[in-house]
Amino acid sequence: MKELLEYIVKGLVDHPDEVEVHEIENGNRVTLELTVAGDDVGRVIGRRGRVINAVRSLVQVKASRLGKTAEVELLEE
Repeated sequence: MKELLEYIVKGLVDHPDEVEVHEIENGNRVTLELTVAGDDVGRVIGRRGRVINAVRSLVQVKASRLGKTAEVELLEE
C-alpha cells in the first residue's frame, strides 16, 4: 500500500522527491502518514478535498484486498 500511495502522489506533485510515506501497522489496521512539500499540499488535497478522498479510496480498496483497513493522513509541516 505504501508503494501505491507513493506512486499516485508523486504523479500529482511538482516536487516528487519530497514525497515521504511512513507506514504504521497495528494488527489489521494500517496508517499511512503522507508528507509532501509545502507548496504541493493544495495539489494533493484538491478542490473540496476531492483528490485526497480519491487517493484514500484507492488505498482502501488495496487494503481490503489484503484483508486490512487503511487510513491515509496528510501531515503538514
